[in-house]
This record gives sequence, structure tokens and C-alpha cells, in this order.
Amino acid sequence: MAQDIIRAESFFDRRFGISSRDLEKVLAKALEKKADYADLYFEYRVNEAITLEEGMVKNSSRSTANGVGVRVLAESKTGYAFTDDITIENLALAAHTAQHIAQDRESLTPIPVGEKGSRAHDLYPVKTQATEVPLEKKIALLHEMDRFARNMDPRIKNVFVSLASEHKVVLIASSQGWVVGDIQPLTRLNITCIVEQEGNRQVGSYGGGGRVEFDFFTGKKDYERYTREAVRQALLNLEAAAAPAGMMDVVLGPGWPGILLHEAIGHGLEADFNRKKVSAFSGRIGQRVASELCTVVDDGTIPSRRGSLNLDDEGTPTHRTVLIEKGILKGYMQDRLNGALMKATLTGNGRRESYAHIPMPRMTNTFMLAGETAPEDIIRSVKKGLYAVAFGGGQVDITNGKFVFSASEAYLIENGKVTRPVKGATLIGNGPDVLTRVSMVGSDLKLDEGIGTCGKDGQSVPVGVGLPTIKIDGMTVGGTVS
Repeated sequence: MAQDIIRAESFFDRRFGISSRDLEKVLAKALEKKADYADLYFEYRVNEAITLEEGMVKNSSRSTANGVGVRVLAESKTGYAFTDDITIENLALAAHTAQHIAQDRESLTPIPVGEKGSRAHDLYPVKTQATEVPLEKKIALLHEMDRFARNMDPRIKNVFVSLASEHKVVLIASSQGWVVGDIQPLTRLNITCIVEQEGNRQVGSYGGGGRVEFDFFTGKKDYERYTREAVRQALLNLEAAAAPAGMMDVVLGPGWPGILLHEAIGHGLEADFNRKKVSAFSGRIGQRVASELCTVVDDGTIPSRRGSLNLDDEGTPTHRTVLIEKGILKGYMQDRLNGALMKATLTGNGRRESYAHIPMPRMTNTFMLAGETAPEDIIRSVKKGLYAVAFGGGQVDITNGKFVFSASEAYLIENGKVTRPVKGATLIGNGPDVLTRVSMVGSDLKLDEGIGTCGKDGQSVPVGVGLPTIKIDGMTVGGTVS
């Protein structure tokens, strides 16, 4: 991690001629009128994307972007300005602009902005960035997945394969006198298969990745596993019947179904919503908000995971934060501004999409811890219900926790056994209420494969989710009329 700081600082100095002395001058400019805090966020990014469709490369793109954002905090006000032309003159202008925005207030009562913290990580020691791997090698992998999929079943009509890679260098300097940096790799591989039988067309998708090297996909032949899963899902949907509707027990499978936890509960535990008292969890720290079987954490320190970071986008080392412990709400995910205003400890959850965006409290890898029940015993406990294995889209209202989620793979449970696959099932409920209805938690915690992207206030960041098998008593299921 220390080496990454040196490399990041050296990178921006070499590329743009920005020295430590220059950083000090710009920060002093930002603090001219007694602001509480200021920081600079430098970013250099290389993005690459390749897509294969109908056996042909339909798109291959590579782009670079760089810029710096200047933030000034004064009380609860934030001034923010950025430039994609990194010069001392532009930095000074951005600092003046941010300072002017933040100082548009009536008083100058300072807020105690939290310190950086001292614990550093080294969570993704990637030697060769995926963006540096020859293009021919990447295209060959996509062609191999296309061929592998088409050979699995004659009902496959089309295959889409995509590979997206990112190499990002960040440097953060603060008015408190510290400078931190990081080099962040990110890669994701996806495949979608379309199958058709007697006019019935269905789709299956799968993928994975993380802050990993390109060989992550080829060394253990994970690309073959992704392909098999996409084909399996598509073929399964050919035989799926219309899902029934009504109140029933619901079992969520391990892994990706944690997206429901992320959306229906996770966002409501972000500090900004709770400081403004617009979350269903506002003012409830120390209260029971879930079944005693539920312990929910946000952990940005898991090596190589898509949602992990050595440090957040404000320079705070990431943490493992217990949000709910045995049903009791313990705290919220904090960024620098909200942590200061709420007098709470920083949790390393200040995140932003790019230098052109203001940081805000966001999730990293959010999941429920495993319980002690065998997954098969959970299934056996259900007389009639739904077993949801994967989810597609959904909608959530943060203020009351109400949500609607569509299951992309689901089955009926009849007399303790998983039976017929169904399609068109939607789960309808209220996040805080659903947590109180969790009656069994499995021993099979699983994190997702590394495909999650979270949106909030127009910003998107990579995240991870996870869940063990859980049983929710008496949930509303919306079905499809056949």
C-alpha cells in the first residue's frame, strides 16, 4: 500500500508536473476564508471494453480520462469544483470556486472533520493490469466462450460476450497535511445466451470478476463455468411455468440474492439518509430492527473483491463495519462530512464515481453473516413456497423501505422439496419488515461473482453483495398470468 502511494504521487508529478508544494498552495487557497476542511482528488483512468455478438467483434473501445476535483467543507455545506485540464492555474481556479460555494453561509462554526486513520491495506496486488494484456488474447477468450456456448445445445440462437477492464490511479491530498494514493484494477467478464424452442425465446446471463488479473478467468477456466451457467439459465426458462401469486414463505438462495439486502436495507443504512432523517432506520441505533438471526456487515477489506478498496475516495482506509448485530442496529455507513456532523467514526464508505463527482456514503461489499442451519433443512421446513435463486431489476423507496424485485430464476417448494421452475415471480415487501420475518439462516454464506454496480444520485460505483440461504415467513409474491 505504501508503495502504491509513492507510485501514485510520482505518476501525477511526472505526467502533470504537480509537486507536493503545489498541492499545499492549492489547499491553502481553498481554506482562505476559514473553511473547515479541503481536499484534492486526482484521478487517471484507462477504460477498455470489448463485445462479441453473433461470432463477431461488434465493439472494441479504449479511452483515457484524467482530472481533479477540489472539495471544501464549511459546516454542513460543500463546495465542489473540478477540471479535466490539470494545471496549477486550473487547480487554483477550482479551489477558489469550491471555496466560494462552501462559504455561501451565515456562520463559520467549524465542524470536527475526522482524521485519515492509520491502517493501510494491500487488497489487490495485481502485477499485470488487464488493460495491458494484448487485445488479441482478450478477443480469443470471447471467441472461445462463444464457441463453447454454441456447442452446448442446438437451441442456442445467439451469444453475447463482453469484457470490461479499468486501470485507475488516484491521489488524495487533504488540508490536514496527509497525501494518500492507490492503484485500482477492475475487470468484469459477462456472457448472455438466447435460446429458442417452438417460438419460445428465453435469455440466460452470467459473469464475474473483481480487482483481479486477466488470468483469473482462464487459469481455473472460470469462463467455462460462466458459459455453462448462462446456457443453463436460458434452457431452464424454456420449461418454466407461470409463478403463482399470494402470501407464502420465501427462501432466498446464497450469493447474488444478496442484491435484495443491498437495495432494500443497505441504502437505508447509509449515513446521509439517516442524518437527514429520511430513512426507515433513522434514529433507531440500539433498537431491534431485524430477527436475532440477522447480522449484516459492510466490508471493504476483502481481498480482490469488486467492492473492495484499499482506501475510500476520501482517503480513509476501508473497514469491516457491523451494521446490524443479532437484529440490533449498531450504526451507519459514514463518509467524512456526515461522520463529522453526526459525531460518528469514519467507516471508509466515502465513494464517488469519478473526479467529476462529489463523494457520498456508499456501500462496498454488503452481506449477511452465515447462520448454523443446513440449507437443505431450510428447504425441508417449507410446505408451500418460493425458492428464489437469482434476481434481475427492482425498485426501492428509501423513506419507507418498500421494494419490488423480479426473480430471474425461481422454483416452487412443495412439501419440503424444490420442484418446478417458475418465471415472472416478483417479491413485494418492506425492507425493515422483511428482516423481522427471517426465521432461518443457512450456514452457506456466499458472495456474488463480482458483477454488481450500484447507482445513487446519478453516480455508479462497483459493489459486492452476499447472502447465505435464508427463509422469510409470509412474504407477498406477485405472479404471472399464464
